[in-house]
Amino acid sequence: MTELEKIQNHCDAIEEWYEFMLAYAAQGIADDRESQHGSQLREFLAKAVAAATDLPEAYSAMAAALPPAVSPRYIRFLEVLKEDAVKALVAMELVLAQLNISSQLIDNLNASLHVRTLLTDIFLLDEIVRQQRLS
Repeated sequence: MTELEKIQNHCDAIEEWYEFMLAYAAQGIADDRESQHGSQLREFLAKAVAAATDLPEAYSAMAAALPPAVSPRYIRFLEVLKEDAVKALVAMELVLAQLNISSQLIDNLNASLHVRTLLTDIFLLDEIVRQQRLS
C-alpha cells in the first residue's frame, strides 16, 4: 500500500466516524449498551482513534519522498496536523473510555473545536491526496 493510499484510508476512517457520530447524536440514545448501534459506535470511534494516531506518520513518510522545493510546505502542515490530532485524540479517547456513551456525549464531542479542527485538516489533506492521485 502506498503512502497516499494509507493517508486516504486514514482520512476515510475519520470521515466515516464523523458521519456515524452525527447520526448517533441525533437518535437521543441514553446508553450505547442499550442500542443496536452501540457496538458500531465504539468500533467507529476506535477506528478513528487509530487513524488519527497513524495519520501524521503516514503523511510524514509521503512528505519525505517529495522534491525538496515542495517538502517544507508539507512538513509545516504536518506539525499542525500532529498538534491538532493530539488534541482531538484526547477528547476521543476520553469518550471511548466511558462505560456509557449517550447521544448527548457524542453531540458534545462532535461540537468540540479540537475534533472540528482535525476534521478540517483531514478534509484539506483528503482533497490534496485526491488531486495527487489524479495527477
